[in-house]
Amino acid sequence: MGPEAVTIMTAIFTIDHHSGVPIYLQIMDQIKRSIALRMLVPGEQLPTVKQLATTLIVNPNTVARSYRELERDGVIETSPGRGSFVRGDGTQVLANRAVHDVASSALDGALREVRSVGLSRDDASELISRALDRWYPPNGELEAS
Repeated sequence: MGPEAVTIMTAIFTIDHHSGVPIYLQIMDQIKRSIALRMLVPGEQLPTVKQLATTLIVNPNTVARSYRELERDGVIETSPGRGSFVRGDGTQVLANRAVHDVASSALDGALREVRSVGLSRDDASELISRALDRWYPPNGELEAS
């Protein structure tokens, strides 16, 4: 991949400093989401730690931590002197795991928000049940929004 591909890719990452979610986790989630949505494909090179840190205006150690964790999780592989790449083996398993990780993170954020506005567990459970019925109706037909 040439520099143009790396430049385009870095544009998909954003950081929300006010979300309460650690920056390294935001980076990890966005990389996993990009893989799940096939915006990043096996073998594709990620930006260097320095490039991504500069683009996101974060400490390079934060990006390096994200990359280390992603490598530990088997999402990416790093080759000294070459860079970090999306793993090429087990692509479907990796994509499925990434989808679950992204969904779990989104649900955690939604529940954190529900709790922060003071709803009880029972109220939250009722909201979740209604949302599930709306998005996954028993008859298989989606309601109009």
